[in-house]
Amino acid sequence: MKESVATFLASEHPTAFSFEILPPLRGKSIENTYADIERLMEFAPAYINITTHRNEVSYLDMGGGVFREVTSQRRPGTVAIAAVIRERFGVRPVPHLICGEYGRREIEDQLIDLSYLGITDLLVLRGDRARTSPTFTTGVDGHEHASSLAAQVVDFNKGIMVDGSVGEPAFPPFTFGVAGYPEKHEEAMNLHYDLLNLKAKVDAGAAYVVTQMFFDNNKYFDFVRSARQAGITVPIIPGIKPLTSLRQLSLLPRTFHIDIPTELSDNLLRCKSNEEVRELGVEWGIRQARELSQAGVPSIHFYSMHATSSVARIAKAVY
Repeated sequence: MKESVATFLASEHPTAFSFEILPPLRGKSIENTYADIERLMEFAPAYINITTHRNEVSYLDMGGGVFREVTSQRRPGTVAIAAVIRERFGVRPVPHLICGEYGRREIEDQLIDLSYLGITDLLVLRGDRARTSPTFTTGVDGHEHASSLAAQVVDFNKGIMVDGSVGEPAFPPFTFGVAGYPEKHEEAMNLHYDLLNLKAKVDAGAAYVVTQMFFDNNKYFDFVRSARQAGITVPIIPGIKPLTSLRQLSLLPRTFHIDIPTELSDNLLRCKSNEEVRELGVEWGIRQARELSQAGVPSIHFYSMHATSSVARIAKAVY
């Protein structure tokens, strides 16, 4: 694990396998997460991403018309799980660093903790908006855009702290990827504008891009061509997710603002159960992954949350 994920992705190698996990919900055991990782270890993952979730605000009724604001995370533990993945499984972890409700000082504290642990690969993201908010909000003195968060990481590498003081440069320095959207980000005016934002994140220091999930490989190939024309030269890693339930047929397009290709949707309409959707999801995932692998992509990143068994079947057929 000497080389960074960024260095690995930029090197010559067969298409690698990687996946993403969710920390357990607050109060839940970590054992199911370990079992999911164990199930996918036979495919020699090059790295494993761990999501980070924003702080959520709720209001506790104290009685007498008094409410107390409570801030918490539904899925804490990203940094700890990253450390465990490296030590227990010998795989390079990539924790997500997000804007969310975090201020610059809180983010700096996360970077210090990760640096002390020797975990220096990151995926730098704006993050999702709060479940209760129609628009994205951030904490006091927080970042509104991933490009700004990326700049803080680069400053930290140089030893520049949030308060303006200058300490020792981080060693080894952090390297990081960012997100890309083959079907554009939901808030972007158009794909051209979205590519300008992606270029800004790369110019801010990102060494690679991981895409939002997609079900039409042509969307990915078109996106890569457009990104290259826009001057984005870093590796662009496709992210895919196998369908596993009838509920996802409307949930995924609504949540992630993606299209289901006509051929897939026609087949999905014939499905009468979650089991039928899972079988179709595996078949489609194998088809996607094989085409991407034959195209020589550096890695295929699987969004494996709630789909570990399907990802394992796809990987067994492709790797």
